[in-house]
Amino acid sequence: MRLHLLALLARGPAHGYELKQDLEQLLGSAYPQPNVGQIYVTLGRLEKSGLIEGEDVEQSSRPNKKVYHLTEAGRDALRVWFEEPEDEPRVRDEFFMKLALAPQTGLADQITLINKQRRQYLNTMRNLSKLAAAEDRDNRVAHLLIEGAMLHLQADLDWLERCQEELEELE
Repeated sequence: MRLHLLALLARGPAHGYELKQDLEQLLGSAYPQPNVGQIYVTLGRLEKSGLIEGEDVEQSSRPNKKVYHLTEAGRDALRVWFEEPEDEPRVRDEFFMKLALAPQTGLADQITLINKQRRQYLNTMRNLSKLAAAEDRDNRVAHLLIEGAMLHLQADLDWLERCQEELEELE
């Protein structure tokens, strides 16, 4: 979340609750909603590390609020983040570890694990389809997020099918 908040602050100063709302509006309901407490803790860490600076702003009818802005070091950190590609996903996949280790334990059947995981992916796919239908059509970023998640799920379902085929050949 650190770099996400820095990216939002790159367009201008904001306070924590405003950043929470910006993330929710940008990403829609498919993305896990950020906890405002987590946002303020992260902002505190970013400030301590010199990536942002906060300024207390007086409000007449409310408690003071702290407005944060990006420092040059924060802008540099964002540049590095945007320049670096993300690592390959799935190399350290928890489900695959279950699948690989199950025969050694005698506690789980690999085909049963695959079937449970397939059901989970299909349920998630249905939930994402419902979210896509309910999401504001004008929020293209949220729709792209949902579409990306669904494409990943479809790839995971295809991979599960491949695993099952391989394991059944070994029997």
